[in-house]
Amino acid sequence: MNSHNAFAKNWLFRLSATQPVGSGKTPLSTLKKGLAWCGGLLVWLILILPAQAAVEMRVAVSQGNNAISVGTSTQGIIKNGSGQALYQLPGLQGITIEADATGVDLTNGGNTLAESNAFWLEPSEDGFVWIGDKWYRGRVMVTLEGGKLTAINYVDLEDYLYSVVGSEMPVSWPQAALQSQAVAARSYALYKQARTRNPLYDVDATTTYQVYKGLLQEAPSTISAVDATKNQVVTYNGQVIEALFHSSSGGFTENASDVWSSDVPYLRGVEDYDQTSPVFRWKETFSVNEFSSKIGSVGQVSSIGSPTLTKLGRVASITIAGDRGSKVLKGSDVRSALGLRSTRFTIALDKNAGKVTVTGSGFGHGVGMSQWGARTLADQGWSFDQILQHYYQSTAIAQLEN
Repeated sequence: MNSHNAFAKNWLFRLSATQPVGSGKTPLSTLKKGLAWCGGLLVWLILILPAQAAVEMRVAVSQGNNAISVGTSTQGIIKNGSGQALYQLPGLQGITIEADATGVDLTNGGNTLAESNAFWLEPSEDGFVWIGDKWYRGRVMVTLEGGKLTAINYVDLEDYLYSVVGSEMPVSWPQAALQSQAVAARSYALYKQARTRNPLYDVDATTTYQVYKGLLQEAPSTISAVDATKNQVVTYNGQVIEALFHSSSGGFTENASDVWSSDVPYLRGVEDYDQTSPVFRWKETFSVNEFSSKIGSVGQVSSIGSPTLTKLGRVASITIAGDRGSKVLKGSDVRSALGLRSTRFTIALDKNAGKVTVTGSGFGHGVGMSQWGARTLADQGWSFDQILQHYYQSTAIAQLEN
């Protein structure tokens, strides 16, 4: 990296008292409208920050970037990877962090202000942080992962859940359903955090773990659901469980052992109540040529065998034959190849019409809590703990100690 310390020093000013631009209640629309790229308004700053929350999640919210913009709603502190405070960033001003061959550059108008293995940005006075294209609570650290930038949101667990609940479930749903999602998501996050092998983050912000979209998906209803269940988790034999969930099972959830070949006593199939789900029943139609191309390896498909089913009705495997041979495929592989919503399906080949019709039920892996089922049960007057104990067998709701 090239050094530009002389340039950086030209923009250092003594710290003076300023009035914060925003607060924890600043409207998202105002924050988005006000964020601007920083044109050299960085101020040297040494400041002792308050202690971090007892439970803090590390969430990878943006990965694989060559450059990423960050900012804060209030005055922000920029630190290097060693934790040394470098600059103060004015509220609603953006600045760019770029990757180079050996590290990370803090840049301003094409000029490098500082170089490090990572940079932190921490908002003051409960402000929000801008990462890429969204606002988040907490703070952000940007560093290299595989030669590209990864932005990691360090955020209090309960604040994280305000968004996860709204990212995973419609915010208009009944409180009992939202509360069940809050407790399941809290349990899942803690389970993953305790077992992470990644030195940089605990989870990412996608369906690989659980969806997290920052302030955009928060609502009074999700905040209420999280606050009402604060520190509550689902446990089995005194341990926080991996509280898996999915959209809709198609009438019956699945045993974990039949999906992933690992027996989990609290992840057993139960009757679902997801009949109101828009994906409770679905159909996909493919031409034989399209179907054959997606399946691959067997050539032009000529026959489709009767599937082997799990005990609860999902496709475990199915034999598909073509002009280049036949192959036994897992139901999950067929789902992936065809882009199906679930493995609860049947396939019909119509050679005369030259088409393949797939009829199915549900959306997702089918293990653990069904979100649409939780909504129905909430509408019927079930409490969040009753919902959770239905979908997670032989479990108990426990309160985390502070």
